[in-house]
Amino acid sequence: MRNKKLIWIAAMAFTVSCIFLYGCGSEESTAKNNKSIVSSNEKEDNKLNEKNDFNEDKDKLSDKNKEVKDNDNEIKVQTKEDEKDKIENTEEANKIEKTDNTEEENDKKTETSEVQNFSGEISSLSNESINWSFGGSTDESGRPDVVTAAQEKYKNYNVDFIKANDKKIYLTFDEGYENGYTPQILDILKAKNIKATFFVTMGYVKSQPELVQRMINEGHVVGNHSTTHPEKGMPSLSLSQQKADIEELHNYVKDKFGYEMYLFRYPAGIYSEQSLALMSSLGYKSVFWSFAYADWDPNNQPDEAQSLEKLTNKLHPGAIYLLHAVSKTNTDILSQFIDNAQRNGYEFAEYSK
Repeated sequence: MRNKKLIWIAAMAFTVSCIFLYGCGSEESTAKNNKSIVSSNEKEDNKLNEKNDFNEDKDKLSDKNKEVKDNDNEIKVQTKEDEKDKIENTEEANKIEKTDNTEEENDKKTETSEVQNFSGEISSLSNESINWSFGGSTDESGRPDVVTAAQEKYKNYNVDFIKANDKKIYLTFDEGYENGYTPQILDILKAKNIKATFFVTMGYVKSQPELVQRMINEGHVVGNHSTTHPEKGMPSLSLSQQKADIEELHNYVKDKFGYEMYLFRYPAGIYSEQSLALMSSLGYKSVFWSFAYADWDPNNQPDEAQSLEKLTNKLHPGAIYLLHAVSKTNTDILSQFIDNAQRNGYEFAEYSK
């Protein structure tokens, strides 16, 4: 019994010793392990810190690179915008230059076209001289057939051989020189409130500026009867000579009186298809007549009674009367003729543009 007790004590002592020894070893081992863990954690923390520092540096570098990149992009964008503006400005400049060039080319084309029209198309027309005179048959209203046929034939050249078929008549006077009767004619027209057309030459305009001014002031039309009044008619001159002749008188009257003429009457009534086209291209309407008689010679004046009867009997719708202002007969019968025409239901119309 005592031996069993001793064995039990020895076993217990051994157990206690083992427990003590194991426990101490375990604490040391645990400490070592803890120290190792701490060291390991510190290393990890250091690594992590280093990594974080690296990442921060990397982020800073990335931000800097991004900033540089953004700046580059801004520069590129600005450069592109500058290039775009430059291109747009260049394109705009090119457009303006192109427009200017186009306008200049168009102006040149227009000038060329006018020259071609003048020397080509017009010059290709017939320049055969035609002496305007007529007689023969009339229609039921008294309108001469030859006159209405001419009006139809040349209607595209801005010309009047006769006016529209209504009860209006047009008084026109040719003024190559002054014979002392124009003031009286103007007095009669003023008293009757009639407007007429006076076709003047350069010689007349220069010698009678007061009468020309009076014609304008009293509402009459002043027409172009040429500068030189060529004896053989306008077709006897070249196209350039005709143009110069018409424009010389036109410009003189415009400068001297501030009046722009737009009606033309052919000297001696001699014309050609070519000259009709030329006058039209110059902005003129060519005005002929559907009634005229031998009244132009101051030394061989027709009888007044017979003349008044002739003028009255020849009344017709749209009539254009050609009278010469140098005629004493015309001056003496003018007032009576106006009365006769009005009694027959005719109105004295005036030319207008």
